[in-house]
Amino acid sequence: MESMKHSLNVKYPERIKGLRQDNDLTQKEVAKILKIAQTTYSQYELYKRPMPIECLMVLCKFYGVSADYILGLSDKK
Repeated sequence: MESMKHSLNVKYPERIKGLRQDNDLTQKEVAKILKIAQTTYSQYELYKRPMPIECLMVLCKFYGVSADYILGLSDKK
């Protein structure tokens, strides 16, 4: 997975961590919003597990940002 991250320039793990920290939230709080375990959410931030599109959609709505921003396709929130 790590080699795939570098070849695709995956940015969402850093973006979701940054958004969480900017909003003073814990991983457990975000996991509750996503209705998943904290350990699962942690794996998304560490890119040890790919994040499902459903979670992306929920995070976009919750943080009020575009999917392009979370995915690193744009710097405009």
